[in-house]
Amino acid sequence: MATSSLDDLDLVIRTMARTIVDNADYFAQLDSIVGDGDFGYSLRNGWEVVVADYDSWDRPTVGAVLKKIGATLAGKVGGVSGPMWGTAFLRAGATAGDKEDLTPDDVIEMLRAAIAGIMMRGGASLGDKTLLDALAPATDSLEASFADPATLEDHGTAAIQRAADVAVKAAEDTMGMLALRGRAAYTGERSRDSVDAGATAIGVILQAVAAAWRDKYGTK
Repeated sequence: MATSSLDDLDLVIRTMARTIVDNADYFAQLDSIVGDGDFGYSLRNGWEVVVADYDSWDRPTVGAVLKKIGATLAGKVGGVSGPMWGTAFLRAGATAGDKEDLTPDDVIEMLRAAIAGIMMRGGASLGDKTLLDALAPATDSLEASFADPATLEDHGTAAIQRAADVAVKAAEDTMGMLALRGRAAYTGERSRDSVDAGATAIGVILQAVAAAWRDKYGTK
């Protein structure tokens, strides 16, 4: 499934940005339960800069675009989210390199690199109640779907929707988990009483990407 990846990347990035901006209040409200409530707004601030500058960027390769986004988020998003999200995009961009088209294996490799970067930067592991607890199972789902040749028939539309559904369920399952990273970790047992804001954001973003992908490619 070699794709017109720069066009597809453009769709994903613009959808992500719009979704993050539109849901800033929601994400901040979730974060305020056991955190400082700035997650949604900090993330929005960084993505608004991406949106404002995006059309003026030179975008010759997938890697160049992702690394530019990573540098922007690292510099413009406050708190711990800036380094986490920035590192994720920088690692994915480094993995993509100078590719203009991506295979499914390339996509998985980039996502795995992003996950590894988040773990390295924040010292987080699966089960620590962070965005990883939605991003990692969604990536696992996508990889499993890509292993089925039938996935190629609809340009990955069903596979992306399944991954988004997995992310939403995984985010819901962070309810009851003990937070071991970030400000939520300081609240101890009280952190079990709410879902993780970062994991929830991953689910919301992937659902929006799945819908945009379906609108572009439809189903056969």
